[in-house]
Amino acid sequence: MDSNGLEGVVVANTELSDVDGERGRLVIRGHDVEELALHHDFESVCALLWTGVLPDDAAHAALRTALGRARERAFARLPSLGDALDAADAMDALRASLAHLRADDSAPVELKVELTAAVAVFAAAWSRQREGMAALAPDPGLGHAADYLRMAGTAGADAARADALNAYLVAASDHGMNASTFTARVVASTHSDAVSAVVAAIGALKGPLHGGAPGPVLAMLDAIGAPERANAWIARELAAGRRIMGMGHRVYRVRDPRAAVLERAIEQLHAAGLRSNRLALARAVEAVAVASLGERNPQRRLAANVEFYTAVILDAVGLPQPLFSATFAVARVAGWLAHIDEQLAGGRLIRPASRYVGPQPQALETA
Repeated sequence: MDSNGLEGVVVANTELSDVDGERGRLVIRGHDVEELALHHDFESVCALLWTGVLPDDAAHAALRTALGRARERAFARLPSLGDALDAADAMDALRASLAHLRADDSAPVELKVELTAAVAVFAAAWSRQREGMAALAPDPGLGHAADYLRMAGTAGADAARADALNAYLVAASDHGMNASTFTARVVASTHSDAVSAVVAAIGALKGPLHGGAPGPVLAMLDAIGAPERANAWIARELAAGRRIMGMGHRVYRVRDPRAAVLERAIEQLHAAGLRSNRLALARAVEAVAVASLGERNPQRRLAANVEFYTAVILDAVGLPQPLFSATFAVARVAGWLAHIDEQLAGGRLIRPASRYVGPQPQALETA
């Protein structure tokens, strides 16, 4: 057990998700993530995380309607956000925007629905404003993924792209005790409100060691440019001691199962006639990176993580690179809110100990 970074320290019992790093498996409330992404949309997975069961048709329709109406209420709040959306970084804008919400603003709809809707609306509005355009009002009749694409101004936000984004939102909805989820649970353990916990989680997700890497993966793929250039480019990066973005994970010792979910979703986009030139490039870079990293360190083989194909799929559905990390938050807020509820239901104040390794005061000299 390594107390630096709490490696191996169990901080909670949870029914929400299980990350099996040795076998490369992610289970969300008793369901493999691959099965959820293939057969269920984001609304269904929100219901699963929040209630413990997949919704029937009536419950699914009710949640979809509630989220649509909550997106409208979030849009109506935009004029009251001050300069929050003026921030240069999407995560800074999200943090400032969500801080305007109040825990009692949810009546008569659950705060979980209000916050989930607000993250999508505020992120999309920030992206539009960054491009010098007015925010687009939500369409409450659309599903959450489809409306997020439309509000972000994505050209051709059709059903195929919405399905692909749904797969991403499902895959990223929850993932064990990651840094942002732990942050949300720490805040919730003080019996603070859910808005505060989500704002704190946004701050953790912003960090490049957590949610900030999909953009650099896209930059890496663009720098390589073609599959035949992957060997030389990666060799130069490794020789210079630089990281290969999107490779390796703190928990997984094999390929991240979410990478497979996203790779399949990109293939389905191709089947619908929406081809991404980056898929073949990403596959080539992944193969070269895995082989090269394995040669350098056979004892700890690194494989692709979720961020590797996140960059490809978010680009393929038409979202701009500066919006990638905020789109991660659009998905992960569902898991944060489930963990907040679980922490409040059965958890204690999270207050770990530390070991002091600094200097001690000098003893007083005796006469």
